Amino acid sequence: MQSVSITDIPGFKLGNAQNFAAATGCTVILCPAGAVAGVDVRGGAPGTRETDLLKPENLVDRIHAVMLAGGSAFGLDAAAGAMQFLEEQGCGFDVGVAKVPIVVGAVLFDLTCGDARIRPDKIMGFQACKNAATETFFTGSVGAGTGATVGKVFGPERAMKGGLGAYCVQEGELLIGAVVAVNCLGDVIDPARGEIIAGAMRTDPFGFLDCEAGMIRRFTDPGNRFTGNTTIGAVITNANITKAQATKVASMAHDGYARTMRPSHTMLDGDTIFTLSVGGVDADISVIGAMAAKAMEQAVLNAVKEATSLAGFRCYREVELLKQGI
Repeated sequence: MQSVSITDIPGFKLGNAQNFAAATGCTVILCPAGAVAGVDVRGGAPGTRETDLLKPENLVDRIHAVMLAGGSAFGLDAAAGAMQFLEEQGCGFDVGVAKVPIVVGAVLFDLTCGDARIRPDKIMGFQACKNAATETFFTGSVGAGTGATVGKVFGPERAMKGGLGAYCVQEGELLIGAVVAVNCLGDVIDPARGEIIAGAMRTDPFGFLDCEAGMIRRFTDPGNRFTGNTTIGAVITNANITKAQATKVASMAHDGYARTMRPSHTMLDGDTIFTLSVGGVDADISVIGAMAAKAMEQAVLNAVKEATSLAGFRCYREVELLKQGI
């Protein structure tokens, strides 16, 4: 199994749009010819669009885009921009009098980072689609990861910058990629070393505070004490799968969240993963799921490692210098 660029997977185009001053943005995955799709929502506070369509028993069997956005529920408006873009390209589910683009999506809460009055909207969603068609796909503090933060259990003053990450693996002709906006309540862990690499921190002396342990110690505290969470992502592949199998792959891909974020899937996160496939390669579904989990694991790590400091939140690279006393 080797690593390749996520843009090597045929049939998909990925693009970002963002407002750096407001610290928010969106990321689109376009599949104009249509893709089989599934979804698995694990968090207790999700913000999603059109996920019921992806149930295997429901009619529509192809989607045309996934929109990942900041802005909390307000950010769901970005999907309307993708619908406009795809309709102008003649893409969509044919209902006779029109073609209706099927755009699914999920949002994360980034209103406490930057300007809460500005959120992804139809204009920004449309721009992300235009960028997907014309620009190189970037990761880090861009797109849906622009205002993402991690490690918020001890308050925003202890949190660090999250971001947008991607990773793609290949075995023979089989390609499986993951893209994710990491905005978790807890810490990000490097599973190879079992160490926190981003999360709640103190600077004098430097150290990570361990969000999971902190939550456990305060187990009797009532109410919603933590705001600004949710990690959202998608798996894209050229494997031949059904809607039901796409949902299973999304389920297995959540292992990538569990390996790298502690805690994950809390009542205060809306952790969601979509799976999309344009088909072309036969493969065992369990292998696809295992590779998806591995791709998602690395995408989460890349999201924080490639982030840059923004809106007063330190990034991984800045913290690495602090750890070294530089």
